[in-house]
Amino acid sequence: MELALVAAIAFLAGFVQGLSGFGSALVAMPLLLQFLPARLATPFCILMGLVITSMLSLDLKQHLDWKKIGPIFLGCLPGIALGTYFLKTVDNSVIKKLLGLILISYSLFQLTVHVKPKKLSWVWGIIAGFLTGTIGAAFSAGGPPTIIYTSLNDWNKDEIKATLSGFFLLTGILIAIAHAAAGITTKEVLILFATGLLPVIIGTKLGSRAYSYLSHRSYLKLIYSLLLVMGLLLEFQ
Repeated sequence: MELALVAAIAFLAGFVQGLSGFGSALVAMPLLLQFLPARLATPFCILMGLVITSMLSLDLKQHLDWKKIGPIFLGCLPGIALGTYFLKTVDNSVIKKLLGLILISYSLFQLTVHVKPKKLSWVWGIIAGFLTGTIGAAFSAGGPPTIIYTSLNDWNKDEIKATLSGFFLLTGILIAIAHAAAGITTKEVLILFATGLLPVIIGTKLGSRAYSYLSHRSYLKLIYSLLLVMGLLLEFQ
C-alpha cells in the first residue's frame, strides 16, 4: 500500500514540476510525511527532483543560458554556508512565518496588479541565489527568491523554466552528493526511488505537455499561484 502511494505521489510531483518548472517537493513532502519519516522522504524527493530537472533541462536545452544560471548558482554557495549557521542559531518558526507572509503578499500583488517585466542586472541574480541558498539551508524553503527573480525578468516562459530547471539541477546534484557522502541515501531510499522512477517520468512528460499549451501570462499566473500556496504552507504549518 505504501509503495502504491509513493508511486502516485511521484507521478503528481512530476506533473506539477513538469508544468511549472518547480514545486515537486511542495507537492510531495507534505504527502510523504503522512506515512514516511523525514530521513526517507527528504532524500527521496531530492532524487526525484534530479530526474525531473534532468528531463526538463534536456527538453529546454536550446533555452538554457548558463550566463543566466551562473550568477544565481554562484550566489547560492555562500548562502548555503550562512543558512547552515542560521539553522543552528535562529528561531526557525519566526523566520518561516515571516517568509510565508512575504510570499502571500507578493503573490497576491502579482496576481491582481500586472507588473511589466524588465531586464534585471546580473547582480540581482547573485542576490536571489544568495537568498535561495540561505533560506534553503536554514528553513528548507529556498526556491522562492530564484523563482521571483526569473519571473520579474523580461524572459519568455521557456527561458524562465529552463533557468529554473538548470539551477535546480545543479543544486540538486550537490545535495544528492552530500546525502550520499553522509550515508543519508540508504537502501530504503533507493527502493522508494525505484518505485517512483517510472511514475515521475510519466508525470513530468504529461506536465511538460500541458505546459506547452500555456501562454506566457498564464504561466506567470501559475508561478504566482504556487508561490501563494508555498506562503500559506509556511504560514500555517
